[in-house]
Amino acid sequence: MQSAFYTASNSHQFPLPRKIHETQFTAQRPFPKKLKTCFKAPTFTNSLRTSIGYEPEESLGKEPGPATPGRLPVVIRRSGRVSRYFWDGSCLQLVGVDGGAASFSFNFEDGFRKLYRICSLAVRDFFIPKQVSGNYMDYVKWKFLHRVFSSALQVLATQAMFRAIGIGYSRSLPAAAALNWLLKEGLGRLSRCIYTASLASAFDTNLKRVRFSTSVLFSLSLGVELLTPAFPQYFLVLASLANMAKQISLACYLATGSAVHRSFAIADNLGEVSAKAQIQTVCFDNLGLLLAALLNVLFKNSQRLQTALPFFVYPIFSVIDLFAIYQGLKHVHLQTLTKDRLEMILNTWIELGYVPAPAEVSKEEGIDFLRSKDKGLWPIRIGYLDPKNQIPELSIMTMRSTSGEDYYFISMEIFYTRIRRSRRQGILICVREGASTTDIVMGLLQVGEFV
Repeated sequence: MQSAFYTASNSHQFPLPRKIHETQFTAQRPFPKKLKTCFKAPTFTNSLRTSIGYEPEESLGKEPGPATPGRLPVVIRRSGRVSRYFWDGSCLQLVGVDGGAASFSFNFEDGFRKLYRICSLAVRDFFIPKQVSGNYMDYVKWKFLHRVFSSALQVLATQAMFRAIGIGYSRSLPAAAALNWLLKEGLGRLSRCIYTASLASAFDTNLKRVRFSTSVLFSLSLGVELLTPAFPQYFLVLASLANMAKQISLACYLATGSAVHRSFAIADNLGEVSAKAQIQTVCFDNLGLLLAALLNVLFKNSQRLQTALPFFVYPIFSVIDLFAIYQGLKHVHLQTLTKDRLEMILNTWIELGYVPAPAEVSKEEGIDFLRSKDKGLWPIRIGYLDPKNQIPELSIMTMRSTSGEDYYFISMEIFYTRIRRSRRQGILICVREGASTTDIVMGLLQVGEFV
C-alpha cells in the first residue's frame, strides 16, 4: 500500500483545528449524497491513470460555514487501484476516485469492463512485481516469445533423442541406453563447471554479449539433438556435444540472472523481482509444452510428417527465439559501471557536458555480438604492462617515476591483434592494488582529454 500526499503550492503549514472553519475542500468527482456508514469500501471504475490533484476552495479567509463533503490530500494506491479519503464533517470515507462514486444502476457494459479490469489486475499482480522500472514490461513481452518457442524446441529435441535411442539400441539392453544417457549428462555438467570457472568475470563486464552468445550456442545444441535420429550410431557423441553446449548456456543464464533482475528493481525488492521471474518462466514454458503437444497431435496420423516436423519448425522457432532474446536484452539497462560504459559516460560528459542516463548508455552499448565496434584510434586498456609486448622507453620512465602515493599511471603500449596479428598502438592505464573507483575515473578523464 502506498500513500501520496499532495499540498497546494501556496500553502506551507496546515493547522490542525478540532473543527473545520475556514478552508473547505471540494472533490472533483461526484460524491454520494447519503452517508450510511462512517467507512465505505472503495469503488473502482474506468481508467487507473486518473491524475489526482489538490485544489482548496477559494473561500480561504471567509466566515466559517456549514461543513460540506471535502477531499483530503491523501491518496491510497493498492494493487493498481486508486482511492482517496473524504471528510464530510463527521465521518471519514475511503472512496474510489478513478471513475467516480458508486453507482447502484446495473450496466452490462460497465460490469464487463469492471470484470475485465479486475481480471487484468489479478494477472498483473501475479506476474509483475509492484515496483519495477518502466522498461520491464517490454522485457517481459520478449521473454514470453523466447520462453514459449525455446520450450517447444526443447520438447521436440528430447523426442528426437528418445527416437534415436530406440533406433540405435533396439537390439541392446536398456542398461546400455541408460549408460549413454548418464555419460551425456556427466560430460555436460563437467563442461559447465569448466566454463563457469574460466569466464566468471566476463559475466559482469560483457553480460549482454555473453548471454546472447550462449543463447545462440543453446539454439545450435537443440539442432544437434534433432540430428540424433538421423545418425543413431553417433548418439553419444552428438548428444554429449549438444548437452555440453546446453549446460554452458544454462550456467550463463543463472550467473547473469541476478544482474538482469537488479536492473529492473527500483526499490529494495530484488527478491520479489526474482520470484516473479521464476513464475513467468514456469508459465511461459508450460505454454511452450502445450504448443509442442498441439503440433504432435496435428501430425500424429502421419509418421513421416511427425519425423520431419522438428526439421521444419526448427529454423522458424530458432529465429523467433533468438530475435526475442536480442530485443529483450535491449531493454536491460544495467546500473553497474564497466570500463566500456564508463568510457561512454565520460566521452559524453566531455563532448556534450552532461551525464547520460542508463537507458542512453545501454542503447549506445548494444550487444556487440560480433565485437565489430570500433575501439577508436587509440584503444584504452586497464591492466598491467605485458612483457610479451613491446614496451616503449617512455613507459619505463613513467614506471620509475611513480611513488607510493600514486595508485595508477598512464603509458603507451604496442600490441598485436589476435586475428590479423597486426601491430597497433594503444593507451594503458596501469592500476595499483588498492586503487579506488575515483582513481580509475580520473585516469580515464586524463586519457579522454588527449584522445
